[in-house]
Parts: sequence; C-alpha cells; structure tokens
Amino acid sequence: MELLKLTVKPWSSCLLLGLFVIFAFLASLSVAEIHYHEFVVQAKPVKRLCRTHNSITVNGQFPGPTLQVRDGDTLVIKAINNAQYNVTLHWHGIRQLRNPWADGPEYVTQCPIRPGQSYTYRFTIKNQEGTLWWHAHSRWLRATVYGALIIYPRLGVPYPFPMPKKEIPILLGEWWDRNPMDVLKLATFTGAAPNVSDAYTINGQPGDLYRCSSKETVRFPVVSGETILLRIINSALNQELFFGVANHKLTVVGVDSSYTKPFTTSVIMLGPGQTTNVLLTADQAPARYYMAAHAYNSANAPFDNTTTTAILEYKSVPCNAKKGKSSTPIFPQLPGFNDTATATAFTAQVKSLSQVKVPTVIDHNLFFTVGLGLINCTNPNSPRCQGPNGTRFAASINNVSFVFPRINSLMQAYYQGQPGVFTTNFPPVPPVQFDYTGNVSRGLWQPVKRTKLYKLKYGSTVQIVLQDTSIVTIENHPMHLHGYEFYVVGMGFGNFNPSRDTAKFNLINPPRRNTIGTPPGGWVAIQFVANNPGIWLMHCHIDSHLNWGLAMAFLVENGVGKLQTVQPPPLDLPRC
Repeated sequence: MELLKLTVKPWSSCLLLGLFVIFAFLASLSVAEIHYHEFVVQAKPVKRLCRTHNSITVNGQFPGPTLQVRDGDTLVIKAINNAQYNVTLHWHGIRQLRNPWADGPEYVTQCPIRPGQSYTYRFTIKNQEGTLWWHAHSRWLRATVYGALIIYPRLGVPYPFPMPKKEIPILLGEWWDRNPMDVLKLATFTGAAPNVSDAYTINGQPGDLYRCSSKETVRFPVVSGETILLRIINSALNQELFFGVANHKLTVVGVDSSYTKPFTTSVIMLGPGQTTNVLLTADQAPARYYMAAHAYNSANAPFDNTTTTAILEYKSVPCNAKKGKSSTPIFPQLPGFNDTATATAFTAQVKSLSQVKVPTVIDHNLFFTVGLGLINCTNPNSPRCQGPNGTRFAASINNVSFVFPRINSLMQAYYQGQPGVFTTNFPPVPPVQFDYTGNVSRGLWQPVKRTKLYKLKYGSTVQIVLQDTSIVTIENHPMHLHGYEFYVVGMGFGNFNPSRDTAKFNLINPPRRNTIGTPPGGWVAIQFVANNPGIWLMHCHIDSHLNWGLAMAFLVENGVGKLQTVQPPPLDLPRC
C-alpha cells in the first residue's frame, strides 16, 4: 500500500498541476475583453490662437479618444469617414501579428477610406504593455487626428515599479494656424519645405505663452507626496521635442510598449512617434509648476521655436488673495534647441529592464543611408521648383525615394498577385559608397524615385544600420518600423565602422522600441526577427520627410502553417 502511495502521489501532483495550468489558461482567456468603438472622422470648428478652423477630428474631439485596453484584449473599431479627405488609421506600435490589414498606412496595407465610406479595424493585443497611440496615416491628417492607446497589464499582473497614485496621458502636438492639408498641398506643388507650425500643444492646448490661449491651459492637480505616472507621447507631425517639469525629477520606466531599467532625469527627448513613461513624485513645495516642451532641432533648417506649457498644480497651493489670482507657475530649464549632447545622452540611458534575447546569427545584414536630397528640375525657375537653387526637396533610403502606389495598395497587390505595382529589389547597401557624413559630392544628391521592397523569409534574422547623411543637412530622423518591435543595439556619430563599432554593441539589455532616431551625422543599429508575415512600412516619422520619400517596405513571406501565414483580408477592406 505504501508503494502504491509513492507511485500515485507524483502522478496526482502532475495531474493537479496540469489542471491548474489549464484553468489558469482558461481564466486568462475569459478575462480578455473585446472593445467596440466607432470613430467618426469629421470636420469640427476648433479655436486656437484667436482663430477658428474647421479641423478634422475623431468624434468631434481634439485630440481624439483615448483607448484603454489590457494585454490580450481585442479592439474592433469602425472608422466612418465623414470628412472631405481620404483617410486611414494606424495603431502605432501594435505588432498586428499576421494581420497587416489592420495596420493602416495609406496605399501600403490598405487603400484609403473614401469620404462617405467606412472600414472596421480588428486586432488583438498580444504580449504588449505600455503607452502607444493611434493616428491618421494619410498625408497630413495626423496633425489633428490622433489619440492615446494605453495597454495595461493583464489582470493580476503588477507594474515592475511602485504603483502610482494616478496616471496622466500627455500628448505633445503641433498646431498650424491654417489648414494643415493646405500647407502640405502648397509644399507638394512648389517642391519647397512646408511652413513650420505656429504652436506646440499639450493635450491639444498651446498654453500660457501663446495668444488667446491661457484660459484653456491644461492643469493637472496633484496632492503633495503622491507619485503619478506620466504617459508622454510625441504626436507632433514634424518635430523632435524636449520635455520637462519645473523643479521635478522624472524617473523613466518605459518607452513605446516596453519597460525599461529606471533612471532619473530632469528632461526627456522624444522624436515624433515615440512614447516615454515617467514617474513623478509631488515632493516640492506646494505651488504651480509648468510642464513644458519645445523643439530639439538637429537640422540646419527653419523650425517652430515656441514653447508649449501645462500646469502641475498642487491642491494645497496658497492663493494670492490680494489679487484674486493664482501665483505665477515656476518654469523648467529646458535644453537649447540644438543641444544634441543632451538628446543623445538621454537616448543612450534607455535600457531594457532585464537581459533580453537578441539574434546571435544575422541572416540579413543591411546598411541603409537615410537623409534628404534634391531633385533637379528641367526648368529651375518654374513655380514647381522652389527648393534650394531651383530644385525640389526629396528624401531617400539607399538613394531610393519611395513612391507610394495609387492603383492599389502594396499588400492588396501582393495578396491578389497583381504585377507592376512594386519590385522586390530594394538595395541592401547604398549603390555608391561615399563619406556619408562628410562633404558629399553634389552628383550624389539626387535620388531615384521607385517603389521597391526588400524581401525577407519568415523567421530570418535582420540587422539594419541606419546611417544619417550630410546631404542637404544632417538630422535626427525618427525611423519607425510597422508590424515589429526591434532592439537598439548600438549608435554613434560619424560613419559606421563595422570592425570598430560592432564590438561595442549592447547585446545584453538593449532597449526594445518601434521608433528610433538616427543621431545627426551618425548611425543607429537595430535587430529583429522577421516573424510577422506581410508588407510592413519603414519610414521617417517626420511627415514632411515621408512625403518626400524617406521610406521603404519589407515583404516578409509566409512561413509554414496557419500561424505563420497572413490571415485573409476582411470583406470590407477598402478598394482603390
């Protein structure tokens, strides 16, 4: 009998353990939710800087609605286009596993939603937590069509940092005192750089330093001693931004949809598309403190040099009874507009929370030059050649200036077997080697306009070195890869030297991101595994550069079986 007990006990323990795992799995499935939303894209009067504009909004809101989900949840969002422009929506940073149809970039994974039509985006969050955002991905509608997308951990899973008392989304944006689509239209016609914005905004409001704005300045009440989580999103169209809060330290705990090793700073820098989570403790004397953002300008080019503000307001702050007004807020010290040293030092501090698994063998070792260029005109004095010295501005990767198709989207053409829409001969290295950050011959300034993709087999490992060039100007280009997250294993200034720089790569705890800037006059190296089939755009998230062609796309082939194959397109997928 004793022997029987010895043989049955381990078996019963395994059975109980197995049942526990099954029940835990079923429980995790049962708590996952499906969130249904209706996004009506429409024009609405919005007053800023003393003037009212018919701005394109979602559900009449600017910024648009905040989406709050948990890891494992599904979103079903019906986009109804009641505006006068074609539109698509992109869920920035969501991996969209096997589901490029929900990704959103116009003429890449879908044809645009035409005025009067609709399309339903359906996707599931899988193993992602943190702060992301959504935005229009059709020309410059992103100037006003955007909102936060917050992914909380699964029920019962804590943050890897002390629980904050409350959370505040901070959306940094840009505002034009005119129709942004008209600004783009004029620049596209002339070939010149578009007019810079007239203001920056925090949660849609410019703040105290702009005309007709102080009454609407955003205020965030806090209680002394409490810790709050700021979810900061750079939703600006064209500008990297410095951000800080007067007299308060910020502890960085996450970027994009990944947790990071905590570190404390007084200022952060975000490129367009990037997000940063910081903890702020209200440990200063009760008062009003400005949170503020202004440009980090890494290029030799005009920029909006204004400053947007909001107010962190202690609830116990004393009032100035004599004047009946609140005390003037304290202003933070932000870096200079061209302070590349501070911007670089901040980015370099970001590391993953723990050791990560990066590819040990690289199948595709790619070297991409990224930067601006100029198209020579046959008639330099024409109204359509108003760029430098009678040229038109352009931008490229490996000298290919990306041309978006119009007869069909790339993904639909690929799925349907339609020829003639794209080629798969995107160059893995620059066609000509040169001193990328030196004095570049003017003969190398003009790119070729093509629609070229780079093909990857499912499961292959990829390393890309993104090398900035000094053509026209050096610049920090925030590069965003759709459908993937990647590890940032290295960065530096000057020309990338594989024999010297590869040895310095961080292969232990590199940060995982979906958008990363190229240091101005330098390079950044990223790595990922091509385990998400479909066509995925990679582009500079400065929208004027995207319009000039600073983009390319990867075609990741299907693997083996259903779980490695692109799912069929939805029946309501728009047609061109």
